[in-house]
Amino acid sequence: MSILKKILCLLVLLISFAPLLDAQKKKTSTKTTKSSKQKSSSKKTSSKKSSSKKSTKKSSSKSSSKSTASKKVNLNEADDIAATLAREALEDTSHPKEVVITSAFKPSLKTAAKINFTAATPLADTARLQLLYRVPAQNLFFSYQPVPIKPIAMASDSIEPWKNSRYVKVGVGNFSTPFAEMGLSFGDGVTNTVSILATHLSSKGNIAFQEFGKNKLSVLANFQTKTAHDWTAHAFFDNSRQYLYGFQPATIPYTKDDLLQRFNTLGFDLSMHNKMLGENGFSYQPKIGFRHFSDNHQSSEINFITQLPFTKAFSRVSAFKMGLTADIAAYKTPMIPNSLNIQNNLFYVDPSFEFKTPNLRLNLGVIPSWDNSAFKMLPNLTAEASIKETGMTVELGWKGSYQKNGYRTLAEFNPYIDRPDTLWNTRIAEQYLGLKGSFGNHFSFAGRVSFMQFFNQPLFVNTFSDGRAFNIIYDSRVEALRIKGELGYRVQEQFSLMAGVNITQYTKLSTNDKAYGLVPMELTGSLKWKLLKDLQIKADVYFRDGVPYLSKSLVSQKLDPAADLNLGAEFTVLPRLNIWFQMNNLLNNTYQRWNQYEVLGFNVLGGVVYSLQ
Repeated sequence: MSILKKILCLLVLLISFAPLLDAQKKKTSTKTTKSSKQKSSSKKTSSKKSSSKKSTKKSSSKSSSKSTASKKVNLNEADDIAATLAREALEDTSHPKEVVITSAFKPSLKTAAKINFTAATPLADTARLQLLYRVPAQNLFFSYQPVPIKPIAMASDSIEPWKNSRYVKVGVGNFSTPFAEMGLSFGDGVTNTVSILATHLSSKGNIAFQEFGKNKLSVLANFQTKTAHDWTAHAFFDNSRQYLYGFQPATIPYTKDDLLQRFNTLGFDLSMHNKMLGENGFSYQPKIGFRHFSDNHQSSEINFITQLPFTKAFSRVSAFKMGLTADIAAYKTPMIPNSLNIQNNLFYVDPSFEFKTPNLRLNLGVIPSWDNSAFKMLPNLTAEASIKETGMTVELGWKGSYQKNGYRTLAEFNPYIDRPDTLWNTRIAEQYLGLKGSFGNHFSFAGRVSFMQFFNQPLFVNTFSDGRAFNIIYDSRVEALRIKGELGYRVQEQFSLMAGVNITQYTKLSTNDKAYGLVPMELTGSLKWKLLKDLQIKADVYFRDGVPYLSKSLVSQKLDPAADLNLGAEFTVLPRLNIWFQMNNLLNNTYQRWNQYEVLGFNVLGGVVYSLQ
């Protein structure tokens, strides 16, 4: 029992010292570390503690083993063992301890210094920059060769919006001359425009049967589609009436029906073109046309025209052009004993290469053609070179072309012709050298010298009976030297002055003596002047050398030279009402354009213009 008591006393002592050891450990863990050097000492201290604890554990294990091994241990030995254990337990608390607590390290950068900019004025630049500008002359019109007047779509102004205009113009003059004109326009000016023009003019002179009248109606429409194509349609009707009053002697008892010459033309044109070049640089503008021409003698002509020009651009400098043209005509006139039928067909192809730079433009090509199955190869070589700092351009070329001779085109040139019994087309070869350009902002000029050859050129001679009509004869080859020039002065829309000269010297004809019916020299001039805001005047002057003709005795003769002067004006009296007048042939020169046909003398015509919108 004594042994059990001692063991219990020992256990009580151990339990009583256990809280003290736990408190000492907690106190040690809450202290802060003062320096990094104390880490090593704390490690040594902890190792000592662990060694002491190990020894304590060993001692206790030894004592317990001894107690269990020998039951003959007395109470004094138990007391010694308990005292020894107590001293070993108190050694850790009495021994000086060092506890190291390591905190988390947070790295940081040193605050960077800000860069401060000090404002300073820039240094003055004393060097002057020299700029050179070249402003081209703003001239508007350049007419280098006479071309037929063709109605075109009115281009909308990019500054002012499209405004539809509707007006009525009427007047009357001497020689029993009534005049009426009406113009109408519709559309928005962007996607569609429609223009209608109708005119009537007739006169009656002092000579028997010296009467004529003209009626015209034209409808022009332009439409733009969403597919970047522009369509143009033009339909027209022309009616002309005149009498063959130039017969000699004047005592021949003709009636109006015997001398009446009436022509009707009904036509239609349809064309389209792509407004924007595609990525492949391809552009095209096909066109088809139809003409029906008839007279009051049951003669008629039908004409179909198809054109297909296109361009393939390889770059900004070079391009390939191709044009295909088919002009098919059928002419019919009653004859005794059978009617006369003539097929007049013309086909040609126009391939060429174009090279274009800012100062040079070349066109190199040929024109294979089939004139009523007769093949001819025509040249198409042109060049234009700009002379720097002068505003002038030199042009030269060698070109071939055709002039289609049908009943309609011949009657437009000479309304007093007889019905033709032969139709041949005229082939033209021209070699030319020219100069064009401008001076300053207002002057423009153009000049050209050409050597020309005409094959199957139509000439006009009076009929041998009384000379009232003209027969058409053809010369197989005509050579001529042509000089053309034009000079203009323009100040915007306020003032315009133009002068031109056209001299054609027919040097050689293979069949005939003279170029009968063709004008050898013409001088023209025109003036338009907006003198005041509501007053505009215009004037025209015309001089022509005498035209050669063949007399009844088959002798070549020449008509007298002719001069003509015209003057007109228009001014506003009300916001929508204008008054106009026109004086023609101020010199009262009854000259002859065609042999035995005198023109009207001095005539005056005046009236009003009323704007509907």
